Order: sequence, then C-alpha cells, then structure tokens
Amino acid sequence: MNALDGIRILDCSRVLAGPWCTQTLADLGADVVKVERPRGPDHPGGDDTRGWGPPFLRGRDGQDTAEAAYYLGANRNKRSITCDLSVPAGQALIRELAARADVFVENYKVGDMARYGLDFAELRALNPRLVYCSITGFGQTGPYKDRAGYDYAVQGMGGLMSITGERDDLPGGGPQKVGVAVADLFTGLYATVAIQAALRHAERTGEGQHIDMALLDTQVAMLANLGANYLVRGRADGKVPGRAGNAHANIVPYQVFEVAPDGSGQAQHIILAVGNDGQFAKFCDVAGRPELAHDERFARNQNRVRHRAVLVPLLEAVMKTRGKADWLAALEAAKVPCGPINDLAEVFSDPQVRERGMVHTWEHPLAGAMDLVASPIKMSATPVCNHRPPPLLGQHTEEVLAEWLGADAARLAQLRGSGAI
Repeated sequence: MNALDGIRILDCSRVLAGPWCTQTLADLGADVVKVERPRGPDHPGGDDTRGWGPPFLRGRDGQDTAEAAYYLGANRNKRSITCDLSVPAGQALIRELAARADVFVENYKVGDMARYGLDFAELRALNPRLVYCSITGFGQTGPYKDRAGYDYAVQGMGGLMSITGERDDLPGGGPQKVGVAVADLFTGLYATVAIQAALRHAERTGEGQHIDMALLDTQVAMLANLGANYLVRGRADGKVPGRAGNAHANIVPYQVFEVAPDGSGQAQHIILAVGNDGQFAKFCDVAGRPELAHDERFARNQNRVRHRAVLVPLLEAVMKTRGKADWLAALEAAKVPCGPINDLAEVFSDPQVRERGMVHTWEHPLAGAMDLVASPIKMSATPVCNHRPPPLLGQHTEEVLAEWLGADAARLAQLRGSGAI
C-alpha cells in the first residue's frame, strides 16, 4: 500500500506550481487525473510545458517527440484526460468528476473558475467533502489578485532577487534570480502540505475547504532568517539585508573559497560551511592556523560576523595554498562541513546520489527506457510510487471516465460529439 491510496485528485493545474504539488501527491499514492486542453486548430493541446523545449524526449526512431523534458520532470505517476473547460459540456463533465473526487487543484486566474461554474462554492455544493486548492500568483484577495503571477516576477517582488547574487560593490553584482523556479516549487510543496492537512480535517468532520495558495505569500515566507533579520532588528535600525554573494548573512566562515588551481591551471573552488565555534576551531587546526580560533575577534561566531572583513581575507589566502581534493579530504576527516561545487554531470554520477536512488528509469510508450529524477521521499512502510511515466496527452481519457463515471462507448461518443473531450 501507499500512503495516499484511495485519494482521488482532479488536477486542473498547468505549468509548474500546481503540477509539482500533484506530482508529490501522486508519488505518495493518490490517483491524480491531469485535466488537459484537447488539441485544436489553433492550439497543440495539453499543458503548456509539453512544448517548452528543447530538449525534447527522443523517441525510439531517434527523432524528437512532442514531450519536453520540462513537462516530463513534473508529471510522473499521473493519468491524463482531455477536457475543454471553455464549452458547457466540458464544464459539466468536470463537475461530474469533481463530485467523485477528494481534491480539486487549479491554478487559473482569479475569477476564471467562477465563470466556468467550477469555483469552490459551486463544487462544494456537489461534494461537501471536497478539498479545493487554488494556486495563483497573488492569492484570492488583495490589490494584486487579478494580476497574472509568474515565478520570475515573484522572485523580484518577494525580495529574493535583492538577497541573491554577488555583492553590489563587487564585479558581477546586481539582481540575480535562482537557477530554478523556486517560488513555484515551494508553493507546490506548501500546497501539498495544506492539502494533506485539509484531507485529515475532512476525514474527521466531513467538511471540505478552500486552500488559497499564492506564489508571493510563499516567496515572502521563504525569506526565512533574512526576513526575520529585517523584522527583528533591521527595520528599527534602518538596515535592509542585501546581496552577499556566496557568503552567509549570519555565519562566518560560510561561503565559497577559491583553492589552488588544478594541474591544468584551472581555478578550483570549494564550499566551507562552518556552523559553530567548535567546527571553526577544527578548521583552524586543519588550516595550520590554530591561533585564529583563540583570537577574541574570531573565537565566537557573533564576533566572526562582526569582523568578517578582517577574517575572510586571511582565510582566502590560506585556502589558496592547497588543492581541492586535499582540502576536502582533510576537512571531511576533521568533520568540518564542506563540499565541492558539482555540475549536473557530476551530480548524477555522484556515488551518494546513485546509492540513494535519485534517478529512476521509466518505460515510456514513445521512447522505451527513460531516466528521470526520482522523489526524494523515503518511507519505510509506504514507499513512494513509480507506477506511471508522465502521461501522453489524453492517454487515459477513456480509462478514467469509465472508472470514475462508468462511461460506456455511447457516453464517450456523446462527449466527443459535444466537444467536451
């Protein structure tokens, strides 16, 4: 058994935040039915990310398929049906499916689902236990609620780009986004947590509820210690956290250091992540500078932060005296937190990543064996699912409608004729 066996999820979300949420729920065993736009004369159909490439999955014939890697990375373990929400018959079909679902997920603009008769109030009248999750850029309330929300813009608006990147007084300084769409991803994960909590409430009381998830809310929550730094002292002191490059605002030394170049003269770097005073003393021993750990300016972290401008140049000079492999071996032996900076080829060949099973091979109908990143969740009694590769567009329409609604061939023909599917 899987943890969420028996939970039915009707997923009307697209792109990343919603699909990331429902992919995690599918990994945990929920039956996630992805509702996608049918192909039409002016639209290729499906989730927009199906076309967000290259790269595209290469088929058995060696040619690109229509399945973009972006789409494949966010839609495993789901089934896909096509349904046109813009036509009355399609709206009626979604209401019929929602009456039999436990969870409904959507990420349309505020008001769109009400125009379709698919808002929380409408579906709750059909299914009082329904957990209804809306994911938008700015939420269902507030002056920005009608704006379209995108991860990139939210990273800027929510402060993340003001604290990400090199210091403004150094070369390369200036606003910098994170390399992946973290506001989308975190919103998807927060939505997953909220849905499971709401399901627990529904089990106890029979009462569903509306979950209002916003990318901007999540991005503000993600500011974590830097948000707290500003609210606790920065606002009163007139100090606004800014970009610190690869350094840490509250811990020193906790950053990237250049070490001796490799045999070809190529610059090399490692991460040094000293988290407490004991680790700093161990580092100083490894570095051959034990006296630094007894210097009042550096012995305690709070003083190292205050005297960062003095300490870091001393450490930069020391770090350049030894090579990457030498430093990593010595620091790991002394149990001083450190690490290499790997590219993705190195990540996926790393023995720890391989041992932890972070790549899973799926059998895709167009390509055969296909590797994708696996779920990081490890559970002893209810392990995650690896049942289905990301579905083709509408691959399971007949199967799902027969299973959920008892639709026979005549009903399916009627739905096609009406333009619903």
